[in-house]
Amino acid sequence: MNGPEIHVEFAPELGLFVPHGRRGRATEVVTDGASTLGHVVESMGVPLTEVGALVVDGRVSPSSHVPAAGERVEVRPVERPQRVPGAPLRFLLDVHLGTLARRLRLLGVDTAYESTDIGDAALATRSAAERRVMLSRDRGLLRRRELWAGAFVYSTRPEDQLRDVLDRFAPELRPWTRCTACNGLLRDATKEEVADQLEHGTRRSYDVFAQCRECGRAYWKGAHHDQLEAIVERALSEFSS
Repeated sequence: MNGPEIHVEFAPELGLFVPHGRRGRATEVVTDGASTLGHVVESMGVPLTEVGALVVDGRVSPSSHVPAAGERVEVRPVERPQRVPGAPLRFLLDVHLGTLARRLRLLGVDTAYESTDIGDAALATRSAAERRVMLSRDRGLLRRRELWAGAFVYSTRPEDQLRDVLDRFAPELRPWTRCTACNGLLRDATKEEVADQLEHGTRRSYDVFAQCRECGRAYWKGAHHDQLEAIVERALSEFSS
C-alpha cells in the first residue's frame, strides 16, 4: 500500500547527487509513512552531511521528522563556513585523498589519513572516536550513522579539493608546522640532529632544518620548496582570516 505523497525540492548546489530528471524542480515522492525525512532524502541520493536546513511547509524541521501527506520539503545545502560541534577542528581522509591530506598538513591543519583501505566501518568508527570530520568521495561512507561529522569532496583535482575544504570549514592555517608524512608537529632541529637523513650535497648546501616530533622525518627548503610555497601563499591570500 502506498504511503503519504510529499513534494521535495533540492537546492541547485545539491544537483550532483540528484538524478537529472529531478534537478531544478519539486519532485513528488511516495513515502512509507514511517521513515524519517532524513531517510527519505538519503534514499534520493543526497548524504545528510551535505544538507543544511530541511524546510517543511516553510518551517525548519529536524531530519527525524516523519513526513505527512502533501508536505512540501525544501532541501538546502550546508551553510558556509560550516561550524562543526566540538573543538578543535580535525579531519580524517580516506585512502583516495592522499594529496589533499598532504596539502592540509602543509597548511598546519590537523589531518589524519588512512593510506590503505581499512573499510567504511573502521573509518566511521575512527571519525567518532577521535571526533574528526570525515572527508571522502564515497557517498556510502558518508551515510554511516557512526560518523562524528562528514563532508563530500566534490572535485577530483587536489587544487579544487583544497579550496573547497578551506572555504567550507575555514580551519585555522598554521603553515610549516606539521609533518606532511604523519601529521606530527615539527620542531626546529640542528644539522647534526638530522645528519643521518641528509645526502652530502644537502649537508653542504642547507643549514636550517626542522624535524617531526613523531616520526623523526627531517625537513629543509629543498628543490620543491617553491612549489609548496606557492600552495601556501595561495591559501593564505584567499582564506587566512
